[in-house]
Amino acid sequence: MIHQHQRSAIVTGGSKGIGAAIAQRLAHDGFAVTVNYGHDREAADTIVKTIIAQGGQAIAVQADLGDPKAMTALFDATEAAFGRVDVLVNNAGMMKLAPIAEMEDDAFEQQVALNLGGVFRGMREAARRLRDGGRIVSFSSSVVGLYQPGYGVYAATKAGVEAMTHILAKELGQRGITVNAVAPGPVETELFLKGKSEAQVKAIAGMNPFGRLGQPDDIASVVAFLAGPDGGWVSGQTIRANGGVI
Repeated sequence: MIHQHQRSAIVTGGSKGIGAAIAQRLAHDGFAVTVNYGHDREAADTIVKTIIAQGGQAIAVQADLGDPKAMTALFDATEAAFGRVDVLVNNAGMMKLAPIAEMEDDAFEQQVALNLGGVFRGMREAARRLRDGGRIVSFSSSVVGLYQPGYGVYAATKAGVEAMTHILAKELGQRGITVNAVAPGPVETELFLKGKSEAQVKAIAGMNPFGRLGQPDDIASVVAFLAGPDGGWVSGQTIRANGGVI
């Protein structure tokens, strides 16, 4: 059990990429962290061991967030370990690209189930169980605004996340809970680089004024601000952390 005054955070999809950077940053900032993962237990355990080695507290919890019951179990495990939940970071998601005319039903359903359904159930559980003064940070994407071909379904799920973020912020404001979304541009993760040629990566990096890809820590810093004491007056916002690409 953590100290009574120590806050705890759940990071969904916390075993790799942006989620792993967020989990480590929040642990560094003093949170006890639940690292949620879908399938890769080894990756989640590595993040947990890294956090503990640096003097932090963390647990790894498996949950397939496309499953309607998974979010309740995730909160149960966090409360059992740390006694409370103060921050939820809805980071888990998937991206399957195709023109709308070519998008298969199963790819559509999977993205809606995780990107929209998983975030909705996270928001609902957090609205019921987060301590007053807590924080909810969900992930949108700068493709909501860029409107690139092939991203129709993915962008639609993220636009839904933004809509729920703005509304939930108004519903929870009286409890001092902030609700925000972060909308990254291209970030250099294993997931992003997979299947892209060096020329494609270079072209994408050149789309923003800095001429580089975002790094996971760039995004983790924004989440840490929203989850921390300095973010208390920011609510109902979508922050586009994309180096100025849009």
